[in-house]
Amino acid sequence: MGRTTKTLTVSIPPQTYEEIERLARLERKTKSELFRDMVKLYEDHLDEERWKRLRRIGRATAKKYRLSSEHDIEKLVQEARGIRD
Repeated sequence: MGRTTKTLTVSIPPQTYEEIERLARLERKTKSELFRDMVKLYEDHLDEERWKRLRRIGRATAKKYRLSSEHDIEKLVQEARGIRD
């Protein structure tokens, strides 16, 4: 059976390395665990930024089409599909 992990080598300034070591000791984690946690937090940050962007687009679209309720959205969809009340 093969390895279940991959090795990643990165270059960082000595001060950053010392900070990572300090954080790992403080959190009682390995540097690998700390790095995985940091990547997860960054992914969460990116997800939140994507949601913020989608909400901005949604607000702009609602304003453009004067949508203020789900009923307005349903009506717009029905009009686009050629469905009449």
